[in-house]
Amino acid sequence: MYQHKICLLGASSVGKTSLVKQFVEGIFNEKYLTTIGVKIDKKVVSIDDVKVQFLLWDIEGNDRYNVFQERYLRGASAFILVVDQTRISSLMQGLNIHALARKSSNCPAILAINKQDLQPEWRWEDKGLEDYKDLFDLQFYTSAKTGENVENMFSTLARLLLKD
Repeated sequence: MYQHKICLLGASSVGKTSLVKQFVEGIFNEKYLTTIGVKIDKKVVSIDDVKVQFLLWDIEGNDRYNVFQERYLRGASAFILVVDQTRISSLMQGLNIHALARKSSNCPAILAINKQDLQPEWRWEDKGLEDYKDLFDLQFYTSAKTGENVENMFSTLARLLLKD
């Protein structure tokens, strides 16, 4: 069995914990709980009869009171940057987090544009942000609430990591 540490990064309240809960437990909870520090969950997925265990590091959201902690990325096989499609500010914060993460890690970076079940505030093309797409190895539009594309994102990530 292969084991991979995956860090979920992003601004506060973008849905990192909800994505993990949806992936690991198949549930969504409307109640918002702030993550303090890091919460670690595990899940094993099978890709073509190969078992991959994800150690999912759900890292507290970054905002003006809490700065990105590069040490959490040590040993990570990949990181998922989660942004909220209803708040362009979460994308801007996410791009700053991505730049900081790249200073300490060159592992694959996945972008999860979350909350697809809600009306979007921004689109890449509307804001002239297309060039930022190239910063990421993979990009997914997800909804932790409905489960849209959550399983697919992690399965695709497992396939990517098995290639390396």
